Amino acid sequence: MKKQWMFFLVGCLLMFPALAHAQLDRLVEGLLGGKEQSIRSEDLKVHQLEFTPDPVREGQRLAFRASITNSSRYSGKVTILIKDRDQIISEVTNAVLRPGDNQVAFPETSYRFSGSDHCFTVAADIERTRTPIDAARQFCAKKTYSGWTLSDKATGSLYVEDLEMEPDPASPGQEIRFRVKLRNDGRPIRGTIQIQDRDQIVVKVDNTNIPHGLTEYQFPRTRYTFQRFDTCFTVLVDSERTPYPVDARNKYCASPTGWTLRSGMREQRGERGR
Repeated sequence: MKKQWMFFLVGCLLMFPALAHAQLDRLVEGLLGGKEQSIRSEDLKVHQLEFTPDPVREGQRLAFRASITNSSRYSGKVTILIKDRDQIISEVTNAVLRPGDNQVAFPETSYRFSGSDHCFTVAADIERTRTPIDAARQFCAKKTYSGWTLSDKATGSLYVEDLEMEPDPASPGQEIRFRVKLRNDGRPIRGTIQIQDRDQIVVKVDNTNIPHGLTEYQFPRTRYTFQRFDTCFTVLVDSERTPYPVDARNKYCASPTGWTLRSGMREQRGERGR
């Protein structure tokens, strides 16, 4: 009976070409059960949320991207929002969510971080009702020395306890050796540890074991050339072919007075003791 009505209505529409052109697709889709409004918030799940750049520094603009699974048989156009508590950070209107996995890219925003942590939720606006979408896990940004990060890589549990160089102070053109004390509060991993001056790799140790606990690493000798008035070093761990900055207790900057890391450390400790 349903098919008979469908053919009858289609035949009627074909007698009126203008009406058929506008309504035929919608009618067939509705009769076959493929209406866009059939999508429901409970059919959706957020599997991943990330932003770029990551880490992001204070004042930088950032853009979110979400991986959302639609477990229903229908496609739907919905408005997707990124929220920090009651604050809307970014949104995409009429995002098409097809059955299966979907990637939703959000426009850039000048969102400002403050405090110690920020946990984001993804919500869907369906038929003028905003509902949080179920998520595979919490998506909380952590503050590190290099900026705010959403990364859940193993490097999130790594900390630089100390960075030294020998000799200290060093003369221009002199061969030096770095030593890093790295604390791993997570699971044991393997990775490449490298020391950088901004975007320049100073020295690195390839594919080394990083066990749980505190470990000291000796780097190969290098004739690094100090070029700027103030040279600050960052420790990165390359895990799964992606280098991530490691959070550090202090800034490790060599002052030009004989190029030493010690005087900078004494100044920082003195500031904390005031």
